Amino acid sequence: MMAELRYLPDVVTLRLDDAKCTGCGMCLSVCPHAVFELENGRARIADRDACMECGACARNCPAEALSVRSGVGCATSVIIGALRRSQRDCDCSGSSPCCG
Repeated sequence: MMAELRYLPDVVTLRLDDAKCTGCGMCLSVCPHAVFELENGRARIADRDACMECGACARNCPAEALSVRSGVGCATSVIIGALRRSQRDCDCSGSSPCCG
């Protein structure tokens, strides 16, 4: 069993426009890491740092309430590291786009 993937704290590009959300729940259905939950009939980002920036939520949101730059930053590095069973190598020195 693969260890739970966690993103670097507070660097995910995921954004939710509360005003556009219709509460359809599609983001909950397609998110592989349970990033979202429904609260008072609207989606809410419950675990932002679990987002791997795959883009499934944004591509499937009928209200276009979600945006994410899929495949950017450290998410790609974390995934590759997990697949190769190695450490991530995204040059997270503060000058890399993943940390910017």
